[in-house]
Amino acid sequence: MDGFGSDFSAGGSGGKMDTGTIMEQVKVQIAVANAQELLQRMTDKCFKKCIGKPGSTLDNSEQKCIAMCMDRYMDAWNTVSRTYNSRLQRERARM
Repeated sequence: MDGFGSDFSAGGSGGKMDTGTIMEQVKVQIAVANAQELLQRMTDKCFKKCIGKPGSTLDNSEQKCIAMCMDRYMDAWNTVSRTYNSRLQRERARM
């Protein structure tokens, strides 16, 4: 059984979960997965760029480099995201 349309114990109520509730939960899970992937990519890129010799602590220049790298990465990601979303909205309006 695939679980869709079957009985779920929703908070102990024993009722059926409707499709809207399931869709919202899936959207939340996708958003969390996307945020985790964004954070992982940003961490990997900034670590490679800023940390020459890993040690037990970060010196001031490494801390500043990481902070600036992450700020730039998020700014770029937000710009791309806004542009992509506005383009999607324009395309939907044409339909």
